[in-house]
This record gives sequence, structure tokens and C-alpha cells, in this order.
Amino acid sequence: MRLLAALMVTALVAGCGGNRYDRGDSGVVTRFSTGPISRACLSSDRKARNARLCGCIQTVANQSLSGSDQRKASRFFSDPQAAHDTWMSQSRSDDTFWERYKAFAARSEQSCRGY
Repeated sequence: MRLLAALMVTALVAGCGGNRYDRGDSGVVTRFSTGPISRACLSSDRKARNARLCGCIQTVANQSLSGSDQRKASRFFSDPQAAHDTWMSQSRSDDTFWERYKAFAARSEQSCRGY
């Protein structure tokens, strides 16, 4: 009987764990991710940073950018000059990256508004 009670308590406590999902105002379930963009966002000096916002931005990055694109973009948080240099670059690879990055930024702004 004690074993059964202990198992029930364990199951109850495990069921009360943190929720890895959040419902925004739209009622859509959003998973907040971790990765290079999220880490860079959280370590930035921006006043609006928080775990929910940075996790949302990372979720959009996972849907929009490759791993190497994410690593490149994560540098922009600590080095804005790198973003400017990439934008001004005349290389074809930087131009195509910048188009992907702009699309990601627009999606992030739209998807993560309110966090």
C-alpha cells in the first residue's frame, strides 16, 4: 500500500513540472527553443531581453536559418559592426545570407511581438 501511495505521489509531482509550451494571445502553442540566437539574445545588453522573447526568436531561427546562419547571426548581438559589414559586403554569399536574415528578422518581429 505504501509503495502504491509513493508511486502516485511521484506521478503527481512529475505531472506538475514546468510547461515547455506557452499559449500566446492567439491561442497558438509556441515552443520556446534554445540555441545560438537565444544564448546571444539573453547575454545581450538590450533592456527588452527575457527568456520568453529570446526563446521565441530562437524558435523562428530554427524554422528560418541553417545552423551556420544562426551562428553568424548570433554574433550580431554582441558585434553590431559585423551586421553592418555583412550588409555592406559585396560578396554573393553575404548577399544571400542577408536576404535570409532579413526574412528571419521580419518573421521574428511578427511572431514574437508581445514577449
